[in-house]
Amino acid sequence: MTTSATTRDDRTTRLLDDRVTRVFRELPGAVAGHEEAVHQVRVAGRRLRVALPLLARRDESRAARRAVKVLRRLTRTVGSGRDMDVVLGLFQDRLDGLRSTTAEQRALLSRLRAARARSRGQVAEGILDIDIDGLRRNLRRLQRDGAADAPTTLGRIRVLRDQQGAALLRGFSQIGERYRPEALHALRRRVRRLRYAAEIEDAVRGETTRAPALWKRLQDGIGVIHDHHVLASWLEEQAKAASARNNDLLARAAWRERRGYLGVARLLHRALLETRPADLALRALMAMARGRSILSEQGDTA
Repeated sequence: MTTSATTRDDRTTRLLDDRVTRVFRELPGAVAGHEEAVHQVRVAGRRLRVALPLLARRDESRAARRAVKVLRRLTRTVGSGRDMDVVLGLFQDRLDGLRSTTAEQRALLSRLRAARARSRGQVAEGILDIDIDGLRRNLRRLQRDGAADAPTTLGRIRVLRDQQGAALLRGFSQIGERYRPEALHALRRRVRRLRYAAEIEDAVRGETTRAPALWKRLQDGIGVIHDHHVLASWLEEQAKAASARNNDLLARAAWRERRGYLGVARLLHRALLETRPADLALRALMAMARGRSILSEQGDTA
């Protein structure tokens, strides 16, 4: 084996070890309900979910499948708590920017804080219900087996890029300029997966391309729309619940706040369209390993 090949194999091993370490580093804080730890576990878990099929020596092994399954449950468990942290921050920032607030606005803030507190408790309980010991065993088994070599990892990334990239571009084409927050959020998951794959690709190659930054820009542009949509949906639930209790003042306030956040979401969607998201995605795909198979499907129109 040449020195270059050895160096690249060392890179894949270090990447696998790093992705595993990052998940468990923040778990105690997430169980304790610390906001930043919950966020870090969510991100680290998602990165590891993407990394395992790319870096594991045997990507379809039972240990890899089991680990990915548990990681999916872990990231979903902490995800709900993180969403509540984000929407609470959005609503708090809005009220902080007002000269004065109404009793109904303060009531909604109090309800949102209570919902966030409940979600934190549910996150802690949910993590404790997950087979963390089993996850550790499977990940240690994968680490003992060793990481795939660089050519294998890069080959897997090319396959992922072509499959996910083609689906992403089709999705943007199907949505067009319509305001479809749920459909956009589904595409955001593909963007996130491609971003994490691009990070691995750069690390294995020892290069710095524009791909991760382009993917992050697209991910953030869709994500902020999703955050406002989630808050608007929560406010809609509060409005309906208040109406059912004949609390007309609170219901009207919740509907009014909902309209405001939906209006902001549509403005953010307009800003996203101005970035030409499909073109942005195509540029990121072109930056990944300088591949051309995805371009052939698009008629080399970039």
